[in-house]
Amino acid sequence: MGQDQTKQQIEKGLHLYQSNQTEKALRVWMRVLEKSADPAGRFRVLGCLITAHAEMGRYKDMLKFAVVQIDTARELEDPDFLTESYLNLARSNEKLCEFQKTISYCKTCLNMQGTTVSLQLNGQVSLSMGNAFLGLSIFQKALECFEKALRYAHNNDDKMLECRVCCSLGNFYTQIKDYEKALFFPCKAAELVNDYGKGWSLKYRAMSQYHMAVAYRKLGRLADAMDCCEESMKIALQHGDRPLQALCLLCFADIHRSRRDVQTAFPRYDSSMSIMTEIGNRLGLIQVLLGVTKCWMIQKELDKALESIEKAQELAEGLGNKLSLLKLHCLCERIYRTKEQQQELRDHVVKFHECVEEMELYCGMCGESIGEKNNQLQALPCSHFFHLKCLQTNGTRGCPNCRRLSVKPGYV
Repeated sequence: MGQDQTKQQIEKGLHLYQSNQTEKALRVWMRVLEKSADPAGRFRVLGCLITAHAEMGRYKDMLKFAVVQIDTARELEDPDFLTESYLNLARSNEKLCEFQKTISYCKTCLNMQGTTVSLQLNGQVSLSMGNAFLGLSIFQKALECFEKALRYAHNNDDKMLECRVCCSLGNFYTQIKDYEKALFFPCKAAELVNDYGKGWSLKYRAMSQYHMAVAYRKLGRLADAMDCCEESMKIALQHGDRPLQALCLLCFADIHRSRRDVQTAFPRYDSSMSIMTEIGNRLGLIQVLLGVTKCWMIQKELDKALESIEKAQELAEGLGNKLSLLKLHCLCERIYRTKEQQQELRDHVVKFHECVEEMELYCGMCGESIGEKNNQLQALPCSHFFHLKCLQTNGTRGCPNCRRLSVKPGYV
């Protein structure tokens, strides 16, 4: 298959894919991969296969094609192709929750000296790295990466990237419980979709609606949460987007749990868990198990709650997700307090405080914890964040956290 024929077949596959004929598109692209002698064409078709498998939640296949794409990029001896292939490798590992590998591949991308094309990819690299740091609960570095990605998006007038970063920032602020910002950023993403997204994939709309649904639920606006989640789920079902379907089912379950309708929540959690297991989203599985635990606690089935916690803890330790471990210790503390098991209670109180210290989840001004309840937060240029009221009350000539870190202990 020559260069022109390769190009035609890739375009044919894209047309089928955009018409929701995914399996037909995949067959066309696989034929190109088998028969094309054009390395640049093969590189491009591998990019199409990586994107399609990412959206279907077939992350192991995504990773397999990303590895092949790196070999093709090396054959082409082009730094731009190599940067793009390492970014795809980083993204594949991010989806499989291999966050340390994601960070490593992102650093490789940023160290490559390519042309303008590579520089334009730096925003996407920063976003992927931010998502990985967030997966490891390293909040300052995550925020630093998201802010870099946002600067790249503004400098390159890349509205799609800006939309994706806003969704990630929504997730970031949901995790540290500034629910006002957790809603603001996905609402901003939805605005970008409305203003600029006429020719975009519907996944951008679905993504922003899902993150709005999560924030609305946290704020107790359950009817708004349900509306946004239904819209997101509708698009996810139309496009066969399994990862988003799993997240929407989790969100539906959480909404029903917030209404204390446990009997409706359980089957939604089961459906979400089934898809999360199928696609390999271990971080999502932890979220499902946290929801299931809380349902058992509502029903005062404390031993069943502890069983769910044990499964979630094993996953969280495997991923290195410290925030999930903190939440699990918090739930254990409540359970053992109810069961009046003092030794277990003390163990989990100690472990809870160790997690808070490790993640620096406290305000460097007042010393109070961050992420325990809904609070307005404000980040300084160094990406350390504080209670907004503390910054307004005390002001700052610099970051107190950075000042503490720069004070070196003297020799004894």
